[in-house]
Amino acid sequence: MEKQKVRKAVLTDAGYATRFLPITKTLPKSMIPILDKPITHYIVEECMVAGITEIIIVATKEGQSIYEDYFHNTVQHIYQQLQKQGKEERFRKVSQVFSLPNIIVITQDNNLPYGNGSPAISARPYIGNEPFVYIYTDDLVFGKSRVTEMIEVYENSGDDVYGVIPAQDLPNIDVTKYGMIKIKEGTENVLDYIIEKPSKEESPSSLVSFSGYLLRPEIFNYLEPTPSNLGKDSELWMVDAIHRMAKEKTVLVKPISGEWKTTGDPINYLQTSIDLALENPEYNQKFKEYLKSKIN
Repeated sequence: MEKQKVRKAVLTDAGYATRFLPITKTLPKSMIPILDKPITHYIVEECMVAGITEIIIVATKEGQSIYEDYFHNTVQHIYQQLQKQGKEERFRKVSQVFSLPNIIVITQDNNLPYGNGSPAISARPYIGNEPFVYIYTDDLVFGKSRVTEMIEVYENSGDDVYGVIPAQDLPNIDVTKYGMIKIKEGTENVLDYIIEKPSKEESPSSLVSFSGYLLRPEIFNYLEPTPSNLGKDSELWMVDAIHRMAKEKTVLVKPISGEWKTTGDPINYLQTSIDLALENPEYNQKFKEYLKSKIN
């Protein structure tokens, strides 16, 4: 029997993003732009390249209308004005937004505990009984899509595989800030566990965990919002659910070939913005000249 295709992705932006206040009291964190597109747009494009056809964005109640407007409002009044001015080409990038996969925007269930696992439960009615990709919208990947690589691993694995998680081998990283991966003894890529923010001595490897998990719907058996499943700060953590599932089922680790970048705090956001500007042929030459002028 052919393995079920991965068609759906859940993108989460339902937290308060307090490190970005005051802007995030009005604008969802992942709608903050890098160059001319919000962070979420880059992740949607990554999913599209991988063949994802339906995306569920889990937002706050306040953020839902902002996402709806960005992905669904055709702003024909802007096009008509550009047409009068003979500048229709400027609308091309807006038109590209409407060629993205089918996007559904929902709000997180307020009855659920705080934590990055709760958006998955909120999106469950839209996932059904299908495997899905789950991404926190502050993790970007430059180069080959992590979603593509996880799907390739999943489709070429046996029926006993219940999930695939991405990793980046970063020997010089400050492990006290990240989740570090332990591979099961006697295997090359089977997850044993993820330890969050260990000391250098406690870290089991230099493999860093970040989001983009590919999960079968069985993950919900390990994500029940019961008191015993709540983790640090009494939050419901997806990594904890994956850890519980890995004790009973096979979860594979995929070291990605792209470069992982995070936008989860202002410094990393600025660094990622600079990296994207330097890679973008529309901006890079003038931007490089500007940076050189500041350094010299």
